[in-house]
Amino acid sequence: MYGAPLREEEFMPAYVIQYYKPKKMKKTIHYFIAFLSFALMSHFAVAGNDTLEVKTTAVCKTCKKTIEHNLGFEKGVKSSNLDVESGIVTVVYNGKKTNPEKIRIAITKIGYGADSLMADPKAFNKLPDCCKSEDGHH
Repeated sequence: MYGAPLREEEFMPAYVIQYYKPKKMKKTIHYFIAFLSFALMSHFAVAGNDTLEVKTTAVCKTCKKTIEHNLGFEKGVKSSNLDVESGIVTVVYNGKKTNPEKIRIAITKIGYGADSLMADPKAFNKLPDCCKSEDGHH
């Protein structure tokens, strides 16, 4: 009853054993799973990302650091980059999780103007003095 385990030959017909290649099948399955994973990752990495440019009242490197750091905590924002010379922040975001208006409001809550929206006065007063002047430099 509890004898030695059966070998393949004892329970499979010869023609099945001839074409049944478990190692080859495992390798094929692994390649298929790897390909499928790569395809899905590349699809989701690109799908849904939008870009927004917002004119801000930022004037110095501290402004750049503050805006980029704080936007990183906003839901749906993938990345942000402020060009200090022009005052324009470029934001890459997931359009399914946020929208341009929410991003502009987030910038105003940090203490900076965003396009036609004015900065939140309380947040503006908390900014360093260099960020409050139009000619702020470090």
